[in-house]
Amino acid sequence: MQSKNARIEAAILVMVVFVLGILLGGVGSHLWDERVEGKVQAQNAVQLNLKPTRNERVNDLTQRLQLTPEQQKQVGAVFDDTVSKWQALYAPLDAEHERIRQQGRANMRAILTPDQQVKFDDFLRQLDEQRRLDEQRMKDGSH
Repeated sequence: MQSKNARIEAAILVMVVFVLGILLGGVGSHLWDERVEGKVQAQNAVQLNLKPTRNERVNDLTQRLQLTPEQQKQVGAVFDDTVSKWQALYAPLDAEHERIRQQGRANMRAILTPDQQVKFDDFLRQLDEQRRLDEQRMKDGSH
């Protein structure tokens, strides 16, 4: 009888350890995803969606190259000059770019149902607002 109870207790103990292992593994995995993978995903999102600002670039180079304050000003001026040249280069294409964008949107709307068109228009409003904010961010000297 005592041997049977010992076996039952041993089986219960093994099951408890097994369940605790599963729980600990789940919690550990969750924490890993949140702390490590979350940071990697956030960094990737920043790298994929947001270009570093002018000041972030200057600060990065300042840290990497130990730039003097005078060099920081000169590097900032080089960035500003380069951006203005890029803007001048692409400015003539802005109108054509917008025409192509609007034509694509019209083509999309033509294949959607009225309900889908409402949702699509809402999506486009959000997209345009984000584009406007990004452009404003660039114009505010943070390119």
